[in-house]
Amino acid sequence: MTIQDSATPPKAAARTKDKTLSMKDAIGRYVHDGDVVAIEGFTHAIPTAAGHEIIRQRRKNLTLVRMTADIVVDQMLAGGCISTLVSSFVGNSSAGSLGEIRRRIERADPEPLDYQEYSHYGMICRYLAGAQRLPFYPLRSYFGSDLPRIQQGMRKVSSPFPDDDGAFEEIYVVPPINPDVAIVHAQRADRSGNVQMWGLTGIQAEAVFAAKRAIVVVEEVVDDDVIRADPNRTVIPALAVDTVVECPGATHPSFSQGYSDRDNDFYRAWSGISGDKTLLSAWMEEWIYGTADHTEYLAKLGSSTLGRLSVGQALSGQINYGTRLEPALEADDFAKESK
Repeated sequence: MTIQDSATPPKAAARTKDKTLSMKDAIGRYVHDGDVVAIEGFTHAIPTAAGHEIIRQRRKNLTLVRMTADIVVDQMLAGGCISTLVSSFVGNSSAGSLGEIRRRIERADPEPLDYQEYSHYGMICRYLAGAQRLPFYPLRSYFGSDLPRIQQGMRKVSSPFPDDDGAFEEIYVVPPINPDVAIVHAQRADRSGNVQMWGLTGIQAEAVFAAKRAIVVVEEVVDDDVIRADPNRTVIPALAVDTVVECPGATHPSFSQGYSDRDNDFYRAWSGISGDKTLLSAWMEEWIYGTADHTEYLAKLGSSTLGRLSVGQALSGQINYGTRLEPALEADDFAKESK
């Protein structure tokens, strides 16, 4: 299966001013059975709550694109949502293994998984090609690797430009990714979808620009003036965003810089849970199907766990963008002064 749509047109310019939706409504509107869905966030800012809502709504036959296939992928597999996985890493964030993914890949239990593996940089190049509407993206890093032997999504082409010796270099290329929908997490956004993020920013912006539809989950929706006061922190502009979901704590068990810490206890426990099919089924029933939304999920975690994951302040320095002290000259006044 090749995920490629280089002819995908740019996003439509017309956007509604207020793009906020609940998580339930956002997933219901923008994620459909059979879609190619990108969920990005590297260690930090992983939109786990969106994955849980996809499971609750029992979406099926998804092609999931995620550079670092981790706990949320394990859970979505257990929920029967994924038929194809495209990634460059599989693991429980240095804390153990992922039982459901291993069963699917190693033993086709309870059914096989179509797994398409790329390198980290290969995945980045695919997103860049998708975001720029290019037919492919070149990279040198696959020489000496066995990935081209096992992954048919890579091709070798000859450069159209000669090198200093007059030879035409052969180089690997990868196809673009143009997901039907991309889901990412950030710290804050305004209601129209100008998204600000700090900490590990990962490939979120490129995934959004590559996608046909984009859901951005944030810790908080803020007034326009907050965004305008610090414009350089805006990593995704409103024109690329279809909807904004305010969902505090949506990254658990990962962290959101400045809002919550990483739940290392959960990561360590997950290998034992997912390694046992009975335990995993019971966990899914209690924590996902047994909760109406992420608010109930956080309530089940309890005040003790949430308190343990709370963070103190570590404010960044202030920046002076400057402002004009005198009124701007009118055109006629400027003409007079310039004589």
